[in-house]
Amino acid sequence: MITFLVALALLVAGYFVYGKFVERVFKPDFQRITPATELNDGVDYIPMPTWKILMIQFLNIAGLGPIFGAIMGAKFGPASYIWIVFGSIFAGAVHDYFSGMLSIRNQGASLPELIGKYLGNGAKQTMRVFTILLMVLVGAVFVSGPAGLLAKLTPESLDMTFWAVVVFVYYILATLLPVDKIIGKVYPIFAIAILFMAVGILVMLIYNNPVLPEITSLSSLKNTSPEGNPIFPMMFVSIACGAISGFHATQSPMMARCMKNEKHGRPVFYGAMIIEGIVALIWAAAASAFFYENGMEENNAAVIVDTITKEWLGIAGAFLALLGVIFAPITSGDTAFRSARLIVADILKIPQKKIYKRLLISIPLFIASFLILQINFDILWRYFAWCNQTLAVFTLWTITVYLTKEKSNYIITLIPALFMTMVCVTYIFIAPEGFSLSPTISYTVGGVATIISLILYIIWNKSINFAHKGNL
Repeated sequence: MITFLVALALLVAGYFVYGKFVERVFKPDFQRITPATELNDGVDYIPMPTWKILMIQFLNIAGLGPIFGAIMGAKFGPASYIWIVFGSIFAGAVHDYFSGMLSIRNQGASLPELIGKYLGNGAKQTMRVFTILLMVLVGAVFVSGPAGLLAKLTPESLDMTFWAVVVFVYYILATLLPVDKIIGKVYPIFAIAILFMAVGILVMLIYNNPVLPEITSLSSLKNTSPEGNPIFPMMFVSIACGAISGFHATQSPMMARCMKNEKHGRPVFYGAMIIEGIVALIWAAAASAFFYENGMEENNAAVIVDTITKEWLGIAGAFLALLGVIFAPITSGDTAFRSARLIVADILKIPQKKIYKRLLISIPLFIASFLILQINFDILWRYFAWCNQTLAVFTLWTITVYLTKEKSNYIITLIPALFMTMVCVTYIFIAPEGFSLSPTISYTVGGVATIISLILYIIWNKSINFAHKGNL
């Protein structure tokens, strides 16, 4: 329990200490007019209260990631605590903050446009396709999970197909209507329910004081994965949304279009990620207690959530927890489609004030997601996880280039960018859904790719410095 409490304290301290440092690196302008005011269109650019934007941002980025990902990550042992804490503070929250603030500085631009501005047109075109694919994958993933759970809770006549249609209908409404009509009204309520669930589990963790893994030495960080999967890179992809997630960078611009002042960036973007890290840490600890008592045999995260909440929170608490598990992914799925619509609109330069223009973009996205939904969920999730972290790599490199050009402290994103490059390249070579090569080959390829990335960055950095001196 001591390790868990220390980890919890570090996350909170990280927001106030490192979050403030990151804010000083960016230098927010409190007098600058934001896109929400300058481009207010009553649909996507709408000034909203900061507390509401924070709740929406948290729910947008949360989904099932900080719950299911943390539970599966807990199988690797107490190393999961370290990744959640340091990943959230030094990588995930920095990634989310800069992606949101850069969007504000670029009139609410979507992620591919930001990547293109700093990494070039080739990267922009690639990321346009990649990001839209990820958004459609998210939509499909977050239809399948909730629809399956709802089918189990209702009569047999209301099967998964029925609930998938219901979820899709909601997605259509949330994607097409102005952001303050559905998302702005229901998201804060759902966010509070998820936070209540996490606080309830935290209280019961402290009250029950179960046996939890402690970090006392390097030997205590041993891998406890029953499948024998290596901690690196498997754990770093399993625990995505609880540490760093490229999906978040697709959501931040949506809230950047609603923020009234740049000073709210730290609580909304950096703060939402820290809150998500706290939720992930709580569930990793609760899962560790579950695995200690029941062994490592259970692989269904939904079953683990159901068991823990029923035992610790009673029937009422379990009901709220189940609602959280259902609504969290739904509320990430609808904003995924909304983000996809905005990205396509940016690409095609189609104004979104008129609803028929929103339909023109949205209908093909929904059809594509429905077709992808036919793929097996487990395979779909694994590909989504890797695509998610790969997008984080491109976002971190984009921010690094921006900071370099601004002559700011680029080290704060260069190190995470190199680390996540190593994670993603190694994963695709070692994972069963990838090339399934030996660890030796996979680590070698990952290491070489990371070194090449660093060399290319150094060459580019020297070239712009030389060009700058030549212009003096």
